[in-house]
Amino acid sequence: MKVVAQNRRARFDYEILETVEAGIILTGQEVKSARMGGMHLSGAYVSFLGGKPVLKQAKILPYKYASGLVGNEPDRDRELLLHKVEANRLLGKAAEKGLTVLPLEVRSGRTIKVLLGVGRGRKKGDKRQRIREREVERKLRRGEEI
Repeated sequence: MKVVAQNRRARFDYEILETVEAGIILTGQEVKSARMGGMHLSGAYVSFLGGKPVLKQAKILPYKYASGLVGNEPDRDRELLLHKVEANRLLGKAAEKGLTVLPLEVRSGRTIKVLLGVGRGRKKGDKRQRIREREVERKLRRGEEI
């Protein structure tokens, strides 16, 4: 499956504890736009309405080759498709203090899937430490002195 959108900031701001793949309900115009890379996940999150997971604030740009189609809302809430057991487990995780459910990436193949992650927020010091570790790894790969 091809990755059409990533939420890179989520992996930096959150420590991802587990991941789950979910389907997403889209219109035909949204599917075409997403496959062409017109989907953005920055600032998106998952909330639960009536026990059902809903993707909020994910932008899907209008399909540029559509003619005369109206009613495309780029920021509308989109329902996610999960088995009831998985949805209840994620709902329980989201209710725990300090945990949140985030979309990490959107994959496109025959169907469009969203990779959801359960994450715990990182503190500023943790983020700085991670940056230092990445720089050390980079220097070691290049063969430079630390």
